[in-house]
Amino acid sequence: MANYYNVNPRFYVSVDCIIFGFDKGSLKLLLLKRDFEPAKGQWSLMGGFVQKGESVDDAAKRVLAELTGLKDVYMEQVGTFGDLHRDPGERVISVAYYALININEYDRALVQQHNAYWAEMTEIPPLIFDHPQMVERARTMLKRKASSEPVGFNLLPKLFTLSQLQSLYEAIYGGPLDKRNFRKRIADMNYIEKTNLIDKMGSKRGAALYQFNEEAYRKSPNFKI
Repeated sequence: MANYYNVNPRFYVSVDCIIFGFDKGSLKLLLLKRDFEPAKGQWSLMGGFVQKGESVDDAAKRVLAELTGLKDVYMEQVGTFGDLHRDPGERVISVAYYALININEYDRALVQQHNAYWAEMTEIPPLIFDHPQMVERARTMLKRKASSEPVGFNLLPKLFTLSQLQSLYEAIYGGPLDKRNFRKRIADMNYIEKTNLIDKMGSKRGAALYQFNEEAYRKSPNFKI
């Protein structure tokens, strides 16, 4: 049995995290500027190597926590990227994940320590290796997932206005949604609950604040936007 493994080559396995956030009506991507070779000084996704005694999923969670300080974050595997020459340093096979985080909850000191910043999805700088393909695939998956499951609420604060909610989905889909039809669909979802609180940041009159009730959603998981 040992000979079977010994005669085959060994490769590095890494994870790369496509970390999405939402702020002021825009979908954003967390990037860092590499401080090591290869591609030192260029923009990159956050990543790292899978360690001994660590599953690939756990490696992705660790990398995310090291950068943002957040745990129990919504993550989904995007796919495996194994082009022969994708990393000029060594033969590295990478498993990519996308994560959705509340942009108001991450650890800013950790992000600054890693020389990272939030880039608008419409203004992403050139990225190293095959990271543009990872981002593109993750964005496509997010659009598909957000249309049939309430994953978008991971990008919002616990309390939000309907305008914020619509703005989020417009940012995810990359285009405007009809306000009347959007509000009608939301009204039919009994797990998006109106609270007694008012947000007066946008106007003197203010706007009602809503919250997502996950327990109610599980009882009636009919979601479509």
